[in-house]
Amino acid sequence: MRKKNLCHCSSETEEEKLKLIDQIVDNYKNKEGSLIQILHLVQGVYGYLPLKVQEHIAKKLNKPLSEIYGVTTFYSFFSTKPRGKYTIRVCLGTACYVRGGKKIVERLKDILSIEPGETTADGKFTFEIMRCIGACGLAPAITINDRVYKQVSPDRLKQIISNLS
Repeated sequence: MRKKNLCHCSSETEEEKLKLIDQIVDNYKNKEGSLIQILHLVQGVYGYLPLKVQEHIAKKLNKPLSEIYGVTTFYSFFSTKPRGKYTIRVCLGTACYVRGGKKIVERLKDILSIEPGETTADGKFTFEIMRCIGACGLAPAITINDRVYKQVSPDRLKQIISNLS
């Protein structure tokens, strides 16, 4: 079976997304401990994990919704709300915090006009806090999607964000 691109795309219809979700669940449902992998792939298709999608997965796996919801809400990687095109995560682990992480958070709140955990009205940016990204020697650090930005200063943020446009 040829693998499809699992990135969520607004051109896919709801029905097409549900078919992809069904394929994912069918491919993994008989593999022990595959729930996190299923949720990860489904979030890639759908963009996030709203309750209706969690219910669909629970029915397909013959599992209680509480189990699906528990995993979804436990891990910070999963989102139950739509995310922006760019997810900006500020590290507030010890090294990043001590080297100015809190100032980066405050500056991003000003630039984006949102609080951590929120997405801009235009759907472009989601702003999150992380406890540690494992880049202590690069502190303070942020990630935007999968890219790490090292030794970020509050003054550099506006330039970093404008380069994404």
